[in-house]
Amino acid sequence: MSATSNKMGRMSVPQLRARKGAEPIVCLTAYTTPMAQRLDEHCDLLLVGDSLGMVVYGMESTLAVTVDMMVNHGKAVMRGSKNACVVVDLPFGSYQESKEQAFRTASHIIAETGCAAVKLEGGAEMAETIAFLNARGIPVMAHIGLMPQQVNTMGGFKSQGRGDEAAQKMITDAKAVAKAGAFCVVVEGTVEAVARTITETIDVPTIGIGASVACDGQVLVTEDILGLFSDFTPKFVKRYADLGDAVSKAVGQYADEVRNRQFPADEHCFGIAKKGKLRAV
Repeated sequence: MSATSNKMGRMSVPQLRARKGAEPIVCLTAYTTPMAQRLDEHCDLLLVGDSLGMVVYGMESTLAVTVDMMVNHGKAVMRGSKNACVVVDLPFGSYQESKEQAFRTASHIIAETGCAAVKLEGGAEMAETIAFLNARGIPVMAHIGLMPQQVNTMGGFKSQGRGDEAAQKMITDAKAVAKAGAFCVVVEGTVEAVARTITETIDVPTIGIGASVACDGQVLVTEDILGLFSDFTPKFVKRYADLGDAVSKAVGQYADEVRNRQFPADEHCFGIAKKGKLRAV
């Protein structure tokens, strides 16, 4: 955990906001209590991302994720963490219709989970909604660049910010969401030079994912870096472990021992005679 974290409680939104240009913010996704327990001491921020649709539920995209799913996983992560700031995604279709719809969804998620903030995708077109939520006590993490909820209009998971027009649009989006009150901005799948320019331009922290080392922090999907999600590996992911292979090996060994009647052994059973004496049942 960062030396600048709140040792008396969770990392707060204002503390994260104050990290602009300072010590990089460490962020990973979390969807379950056991994983949150493992990540909590190392991360400043835990994101309950709608990526859980693909990582946990095997969906092809994030579009079918529901508010109830986000609430249930948000509760699980809150139970498993004590130090990190927890942010929960607003799922597709739960906030885009109007700023009032966004408030109803966000307030419900925060009330039910106890998380500190919500995240939503979109640039200048979501600025009014971000300002509306912020003015009503709901901190917002913005998300620009590659936006998984817009996979159909973007034509797939493609890097963003290529060409002068696209680059300028991203910079405009970043300025708009920062001015609207977002306390930080996720910049995903973006050309390095554009992500760097955005970080140097806006006055709130940027959290990169497939962006630039110049960002004020980084986020990745935990299962990606641990080798627990094998459907595909994005270019920007660095794998720090191959736990998927370890799980397969362990389960294979268990299956072999069960089939060969090697497990359970005497030490795993109750009431087995030991050294000539009967063990109490």
